[in-house]
Parts: sequence; structure tokens; C-alpha cells
Amino acid sequence: MDNQWQRFRKYFFCNSLTNLQLDISRVHFPDRYFDDMETIIQGVYTQIQDLENGSIANPDENRRVGHYWLSTPEICPDQEIASKISEMIFHVKKFAQMVHDGTLKGERGQLFKHVLVIGIGGSSLGTHFVSDALEKVDDPCKLYFIDNTDPDGMDRIFERLSRVLDATLTIIISKSGSTVETRNGMEEVRRLYQHNRLDFVKHAISVTQSGSQLDQIRTKENWLDSFPMWDWVGGRTSVLSAVGLLPLALQGIGIDQLLLGAATCNALTRKPETMQNPAALLALTWFFLTRGEGGKQMVILPYKDRLELFPRYLQQLIMESLGKETDLDGNVVHQGITVLGNKGTTDQHSYLQQLLDGPDNAFVTFIEVLKDREEYSPILAENSTSGDFLHAFLLGTRKALTQKGRQSITITIPSVTAESIGVLIALFERAVSHYAYLVNVNAYNQPAVEIAKKGAQEVIELKNYIKQILANNTPDGLTLDDIADEIQNTFQIVDKEMVYKILQHLAANKENKIKKVFARDEFSAVYFCSHRE
Repeated sequence: MDNQWQRFRKYFFCNSLTNLQLDISRVHFPDRYFDDMETIIQGVYTQIQDLENGSIANPDENRRVGHYWLSTPEICPDQEIASKISEMIFHVKKFAQMVHDGTLKGERGQLFKHVLVIGIGGSSLGTHFVSDALEKVDDPCKLYFIDNTDPDGMDRIFERLSRVLDATLTIIISKSGSTVETRNGMEEVRRLYQHNRLDFVKHAISVTQSGSQLDQIRTKENWLDSFPMWDWVGGRTSVLSAVGLLPLALQGIGIDQLLLGAATCNALTRKPETMQNPAALLALTWFFLTRGEGGKQMVILPYKDRLELFPRYLQQLIMESLGKETDLDGNVVHQGITVLGNKGTTDQHSYLQQLLDGPDNAFVTFIEVLKDREEYSPILAENSTSGDFLHAFLLGTRKALTQKGRQSITITIPSVTAESIGVLIALFERAVSHYAYLVNVNAYNQPAVEIAKKGAQEVIELKNYIKQILANNTPDGLTLDDIADEIQNTFQIVDKEMVYKILQHLAANKENKIKKVFARDEFSAVYFCSHRE
């Protein structure tokens, strides 16, 4: 235990400006590890400095990467961009104030008390995390999120909002303005307003790039307002742009404190002294744990209910940034770190057993919050509060992992505030950048995501062709083999499994008017259209 205490003191990072603590002492790197990595990490500092100075840091898309400028516009090398950031923040605050004081009201004169955020991925995950973490009973507005194209999921939100729709603002967030899931959500919500005899455009706000498809719709229809997105801010690092700041300000969260926390942490992590730079320490620890080859799983365990969505946010930030087939030199590397997460002490009753006794293919990052609650906690059993037990489970779990030879990291913040959340966001954003440069991958593109989108579009086109075949056929119907033959006659190639899956979905949803009549087995069923389209 004396050796662990000495190791803890040596590798314990603590900073009074951010109130951030980082303990990497339970990772098994040798004493000379950081000395041996010093030359490499100094090169990383130079690359990140070049990025912040405006170099092309995303070569695949020929773009600068400027999300670090959002919290500190004055460091931006382009004065025009710096001014736009400051204008955006001022605009967000002014708009939120107009909503809160009733200067801007719903179509029928109701105060806006609800905000529906429609976006996906980076246009939702970070905002949802911060909103949930900082939510209070007396917030001036409550946020709701549509972050998928699942009709039933939308209906669940609509049921909550249908009676208060005149008191509901809707924010549509899409950089390109052509994201399918966001477009679908917008059109579904438009119909909801119409169904309730309300004008969608009198409740709608856009966050998008100038000139995008969404921007063109917003301009043509004269929505309430619009806020900018920029090509130098990626979706997964956009929570400190209008993407996150607008809905969070409407909720009543202090965005100045959120930005201050991020700015303070960013300044701290610009230090070229590695042992005083928590982002560098975190990235170098990941590099050691993964041997610089990825593959090992990162389990995020926040011991605080308010941080329950933090692992989901980190999944996109880390996995979309680092999960790459090739490196910057074109070599096939298949990099990436898989992120899993649950909250303590829920993990005690879910997958801790495997973390302790299963394959040693993961490392744990504990998120410790020192303050239990705002008021005094009652003493319960064993002369302890419920918060004492929560803290004991964290320390006990960490100890059990160490005894099993399993490695862990601990990040500590004093309490969950807008400023501390800003610190956490900045810490992980910069750790991802450091690690990406360590393994020589582009952290700011997502080529595989575009492949999946293309595949989805091909499915939609095939579905429409199948519906056309059924609509043009006799009432006797067609089998799967019949339909596949029709497709093959036109396209020469047919994926019969895909055709089967599409037919299943068409028959399950009444608006398609496709009927399925079972035969001797599942794949001999007959499908027919109940009317000619």
C-alpha cells in the first residue's frame, strides 16, 4: 500500500483554476514511460498549436478545425471568425432573454415554456447530456429531444407536447440541412402543429450553415430566427456553438459559466509541460493502455445520476473521432477505442462482474463528484448518508479492480455545475485531439458514416421500386421469388435478403397497403397491393 501511495502522489494531477483532479496512478505504465514519450508528445503540442492557429487540420475535407475558438474567440487567428463567434453568443443570450421575459410568445400569446430540439448525433448528444446534467425544477423552459427517425419515438414526445404546443419552440439543427433523420423530424413536427391548427413557422428556429437547404427553407417561410453553424466546427464538437448554447440558454443554463469552464480547461491543456497538462496525460494513458493500436474498451463510470448521459456523449466524441480505417499517411490501421458506460452504483449490479473476472480487454474511467447534494443529507444506516455509500461503492469498486490487476483512471470534480461540465467537455475534446495525433489519424472526418448513409438511400430506392412492382401487378400477388426476378430483369443483381426485409416492413405498416398471405413457409408468402396506386 505504501508503494501505491507514493505512486498516487507522483501521478496525481490537481488544478485549482479548474478544480479538476486526474488520477492515473492505477495504470501499469513503467516509471520512465512519460520520459520516453516526451519527444513524441512535444510534436503533438506543435500540431495542436498549428490547428488552433488555423492550419488545415482536416485534410480529407480541406477544412480548418476551430471548435477550440468557441470558448475563447480572442485566440482565433481570423478576426472575422472571432467576431462571428462573439455575435453568435450575444444573439443566443438576447433571444433567450426575449423568450424568458415574454417579448417573444407563442402564436396564441402563450409564454414559451417548452423547447423541442430536432437533430441527430452531434446536433443532439452533447446538448442532451448538458441539459440533463444541469436541469432544475424551476428552469424557465424544459427541453425535449427528437434525435432519430423512429415514428413511435416521435409519438412519445408528441403526446407530451400536443396540449402545450403553442407554448413550444422548435429548433431544427442540421449543418447541411439535408440530414434525413432531421428532415423527417421537421416534417413530422410541422404536421403536428398543423393538426393542432398552429403555424409551424411561428414557432420554428434553425441552426444551420448559411445557404444550406434548411437555411433556404427557413428564409422562404420566414421562421422566427436563425443561428449559424460553420464548416470548421464538427458536429461532435459543436455543443459550445449555437447547436448547444441556444437550447441550453433557453433552458436557463448559464452559458457564460459553461464557456468559462471550457476556456479555462483549454488554456490549461495548452501547456507543453506534460505533467501539468491533463489532456496530454489522459491521451498518453490511453496510448499506453491500447498500445497505440486501439481495440481496448474504455468503460466510463460516472458516479452521479446527473452524468448518466455522459458516456453516450463520449461514445460519439471518441469513437467517431478515433475509429478510422486508415491513418493520415494512407496506411490501413483500423484504429479506435470502444466506449461503454453505465452509472455507479448501477454498474455494481450489471457488468462489474465481467470487468473483474472476465477478459482483461477494458479499462475503467471513474467520474467522481465530491458534492452529494445542495442541502444536508440525513444520516442513514451505519452512521452514513446515501452519498457516503455512493462514494464508498466507487472507492470499493476501484480497489476491487486494482486487486484483480485491472487498470483504471479517476477524474474528480467538486460538483456538477455549468463550469465543471465545461471543463469535462474541453478535457475530453482535447484528449481526443492529442490521442489522434499520437496515432496519426484524422479525428475530424467520418467517411464510414457517409457510406452508411449511401446504403440507406439505396434501400429507399429499392423499397420504392418494390412498391411499384406490387402496385402494377395483378391482385393475385407476388412471392418473394417473383419480385426478385422482376428486380433482376431490370438491375441484373438482386439481394434477396434485402428484398425480404423490405417486404416484411412494408407489410407491417398499414400506410403501405401491402398485404401478406402466408403459404407453406415464410419465404413462400404472397404479397399484394390492396389498391392500385
